[in-house]
Amino acid sequence: MKNLTDSFVYLGHLPSAGSFGFNTDILATNLINLSVVFGVLIFFGKGVLNDLLDKRKQRILNTIQNSEELREGAIQQLENARTRLRKVETEAEQFRVNGYSEIEREKLNLINATYRTLKQLENYKNETIIFEQQRTINQVRERVFQQALQGAIGTLNSCLSNELHLRTINANIGMFGTMKEITD
Repeated sequence: MKNLTDSFVYLGHLPSAGSFGFNTDILATNLINLSVVFGVLIFFGKGVLNDLLDKRKQRILNTIQNSEELREGAIQQLENARTRLRKVETEAEQFRVNGYSEIEREKLNLINATYRTLKQLENYKNETIIFEQQRTINQVRERVFQQALQGAIGTLNSCLSNELHLRTINANIGMFGTMKEITD
């Protein structure tokens, strides 16, 4: 590096041959060259740079606008979802309340139906008991009557003679005939 700097310094000590010469001061020449390059870039590149920056700015604005539109759409969808959720929650609460009411109503209906069925069974049981009692009483009466009749027939047969027996039968037949005429 030192050799390179020495060679430039050596060129700087060369005597000038005329009006044209090289400026061997590196720092001075670099600053001049850079300012010329920057000046040319600014003069000619200003439009290009402005166009690039404007396009970049427009892309950023479009991206922001698209993001805002998407955000608004997402907010609207969120509000719609919240509205649907509230509606579904309300309906679920109504179904729950109605379900409990329906369950209670069905339970009460079942209890009432069971009570009515038990009442009917109790009535059928009582009617059956009364019917069986009447039937048993009628059977007992019939047997008592048959036994009394057999006893009376046996007593009459032993006490009555054939002639008395025929007169009694004729009298009874006459009584039955009279009763039959009265009932007709």
